[in-house]
Amino acid sequence: MTSRGTRYWTSGAIPLVAPELLGDIIATASDISLVISDVGKILSVLVNPTHPSFGNLDHWDGRDIRSFLTVESVPKLDAVLDDIARDEIPKRGIELNHSDGTTWEFPVRYTFHQIGPDGALLMLGRDLRPIAEMQQQLVKAQLALERDYEAQREFDTRYRVLMEATREGVAFVAVATGKISDVNDAAATLFGATRAELTGAAFAQEFEGRRRGELLESLTNTAIADGARPVELQARRSRKRLSVSPSLFRAAGERLLLCRIESADEDEPITDELSENLSGLYQEGADGIVFTDRDGIIRAANEAFLDLADVAHLTLVKGKSLGEYLSRGSVDLKVLIENAVRSGHMKMYATKLASEYGAQVSVEISATFLNDRANPSLVFVIRDASRADAVRQHGVTVTDDGVRSVMELVGNATLKDIVAETTDVVEKMCIETAVELTRNNRVAAAEMLGLSRQSLYVKLRKYGLLHKDVD
Repeated sequence: MTSRGTRYWTSGAIPLVAPELLGDIIATASDISLVISDVGKILSVLVNPTHPSFGNLDHWDGRDIRSFLTVESVPKLDAVLDDIARDEIPKRGIELNHSDGTTWEFPVRYTFHQIGPDGALLMLGRDLRPIAEMQQQLVKAQLALERDYEAQREFDTRYRVLMEATREGVAFVAVATGKISDVNDAAATLFGATRAELTGAAFAQEFEGRRRGELLESLTNTAIADGARPVELQARRSRKRLSVSPSLFRAAGERLLLCRIESADEDEPITDELSENLSGLYQEGADGIVFTDRDGIIRAANEAFLDLADVAHLTLVKGKSLGEYLSRGSVDLKVLIENAVRSGHMKMYATKLASEYGAQVSVEISATFLNDRANPSLVFVIRDASRADAVRQHGVTVTDDGVRSVMELVGNATLKDIVAETTDVVEKMCIETAVELTRNNRVAAAEMLGLSRQSLYVKLRKYGLLHKDVD
């Protein structure tokens, strides 16, 4: 700026601005501008054209500004007007909250400027909503951080109490480094050291004759194997024989081993004979046994089932739907699950098991719903019925009356009428079979026959089967 321009502004004079441009300059320089009288009457309203959130404020003209202020802002405005009447212009901005009925409410920071001898005041306002929203977001973020911090403290306290209260030795080992992340006092006693000495120490160094890589690989393989036995080791400090049962998990992107540690020198604990027998039945039984979740997704299966399905290893069926190995697929599985969930179990459901290579074998399936646990599951016992299939008496046969009625038509009706009558007999037999297989579950029977529910009900009524009960 030239020296002439500098003198021009500092001498107290202002540039000559055309009247039609002055309003645009004032409106653009602030978000909202008001011209009021010395008693608070609104003489003019200007809104920044780039700030459309205020809407149309033409109805403010000629009215008292107090009508558009919240209750707590009116005394603040009166105090400013009193100061100006005493020629004490406030140098700092004043925050006023506007309210237009129930439509909206927003805060504005105003500066006051006298513009004429009649006492008129120019109020230049800056919308504070963006700042208020940012402050609210900061407050919410702070509250969320405090809640997370309190939750973290609570979980940490629970974790510490659990670690100290349990009598079982527990140690957390980082897979990447092989070092002990944490250990409780019970485990420290078995190792013959203190928690402070063990925390951060290499886990493999606490045992005789075991290298870090070898020990971690052994523990990891044991953790991911089904039914693996604990790893027996000898502590270097206490000279005790210890039994380590590892579990692998991931936390915050880091793989950890939860090692439950027990003394192997103590007498063998008294085992539950029933549990041992059931485990032996599951592993060596002749019938296939499959555990699934409520949707029929396989969680475990024994060797007998793998033999029936011609599957090489458990990992190939784990996570798959049991319906993939049933001849009627989801229809069979839906019937089994619905009946088992409704009554607790389902006995002797006859179907065919499809092997991995397409072969089918006749089976009888019993289903039991185990609901007395946090994660309910279904147990399916699958028995090979292929040998008895040839001599099995089917539950639904063509009745003598049906055959006799067809035979009597020969010579008395055309072949077309005889075929139609035979079709009715076969159709009735198929519907009875489907209803029996599904234990009178009409939805499943309709799906099995490829009919709509309405069509099935029409045919049940036609053949007098609508109210028939299935044993």
